[in-house]
Order: sequence, then C-alpha cells, then structure tokens
Amino acid sequence: MLIKMDLEKYLENAKTSEPYPGGGSVAAYVGALGAALNIMVAELSYGKKQYEGLPEETKKEITDGHEKLNEYIERLKPLVDEDSSSFTAVLEAFKMPKETDEEKAARSKAIQDGYVIALKVPLETATVCVDAMNLLETFAKNGSAHAITDVGCGVLFLAAAAEGALFNVYINLQAIKDEEKRVSYKKEADELKEKARTMRDAYLDIVYDRL
Repeated sequence: MLIKMDLEKYLENAKTSEPYPGGGSVAAYVGALGAALNIMVAELSYGKKQYEGLPEETKKEITDGHEKLNEYIERLKPLVDEDSSSFTAVLEAFKMPKETDEEKAARSKAIQDGYVIALKVPLETATVCVDAMNLLETFAKNGSAHAITDVGCGVLFLAAAAEGALFNVYINLQAIKDEEKRVSYKKEADELKEKARTMRDAYLDIVYDRL
C-alpha cells in the first residue's frame, strides 16, 4: 500500500516511469498534510494567552475544526491508494473481447462505467479537500501567530490538492459519452475548483496580514 510507504520510498516511486503514485495519489497525500498542518496550529494554540482570550464560540470553532480535520485526514489516507487503482476498471474493460455485437456493447458499457469510477475517486479527494478548507478561516484568524506560516502552507496544500485531483476529473470527463452525466460531473468539478480558489485567496490574505 502506498500510504504505508516511508516518505523516501514514496518519493522515489513517484520519480519512476511506473504509473503509481501519480498526481491523484500525491494530491490526496498533500491534502492530508495540509489538514495536518492546521491541526498542529490548533495544538500550538491551546493554552496560550492568545487562545484563552478568544470568545468561547471561537474556541469551539477551533476545537471542532481540529476534530473534523482529523476525520478528513482519515478519509484522504485511503484515497492515496484508491486513486492509483481507480483507472484499473478502464484498463480491464479495454481488454474485453469485441468480436460480436453483444461483446462490443458489453465492452463499451464497461469502459464507460470504468471512466466514471476513474473520475469519482479524484472527485472525492477534491471534495474532502474543499470541505477541509471550509474550516480554515478561524485557524487563519485565530491560530497561534507563531504558526501562521503553517496555516498558510496548509491552505496552499489543500487548494493544490483539490485542483490537482480535479485535473484527473476533467481528463476522464472527456471520455464520458453520456452528456447528462458529463455535464453534471463537470458542474460539480467547476464548483469545487471555484470554491478552492476563492478560499485559498481569502485565507492567504489573512495570513499575509498577520505576518
């Protein structure tokens, strides 16, 4: 499993001509790191004078965000491997026989089903990363000033992970023949991309103001 590799081995594998890990797998891992950095900021904030002076509602936002970010990391970890295997269904479908009309129809359907699987995994990665970003405003505004650069790195990592995963959504969409499905998935991907970019820019403005 890729997620069980040590960092050096994962890095070396990414350098090879082997398809795994690819950009989608790396995106999921980078997203998890982005969430982890903001958890660290929360840990560094607890008990400090700045944190203790915050309104109780704000403290709850941070502690709830801390808990939720851990949940998002647990969702991203398996996606590091699932993204690498998500295209397998497409590859297997292309190997199916195509001598008769029935075989051709079955093969065509399997290929289309495979492309849907191949785009759903990175779409989930992007969704989780954007959901995690939704929690970061309070970290940017109220997290320890000594760790504000870590907030910024976390924001950048999650935004990059979301958009990196969406590259795989968009490229697989090109193979989807069902127009209704293609339009629906593209709309979802476009919305995620816009949300990630909007939050990234807004949160980075806060980070730079606190530097």
